[in-house]
Amino acid sequence: MEDVLRSLGYLTLGSRLRRIGERLQATTYDYLATAGIEVPPAQLPLLAALDRHGPLTVGELAAALRLTQPGVTRMADKLQQAGLVKTRREAGDQRLRRLALSTTGKRLVEQAAQAAWPTIEHTLARHCATLGGDLLAQLTAFEDALCDGTIRQRLADAAPTEP
Repeated sequence: MEDVLRSLGYLTLGSRLRRIGERLQATTYDYLATAGIEVPPAQLPLLAALDRHGPLTVGELAAALRLTQPGVTRMADKLQQAGLVKTRREAGDQRLRRLALSTTGKRLVEQAAQAAWPTIEHTLARHCATLGGDLLAQLTAFEDALCDGTIRQRLADAAPTEP
């Protein structure tokens, strides 16, 4: 059967990238599970950000990860329920909550950083090197064009004009 996302080319690029992301996360999850790390790969960036930067508010995490606050809130809630993240309210503003790795979360990040992340990074980097061009640099440039409005402006410029 035809792969519709592939055949529609750039028109469905977002859907295709989402599909690639889902498949990559599933593959990564399976690999992490073999190392005894039972956390969805989509939540690992939040844990890594807290490990790198220490306690952060949801807004600070959203900014660091370049994700939406509602998405980070959902992720943080799941990680808190799993006992990997702890939260405390800010003394000056009770609406803000600061997240930090729990002891269990710190152990999981240490285990992942030692037992799995280097292998995942190396394997993916080696594979991407066979594709031609620097994939991460290309993704960065594409993401920057989305963020700075370049692509939105190109779409507007290409729109048919009314007679």
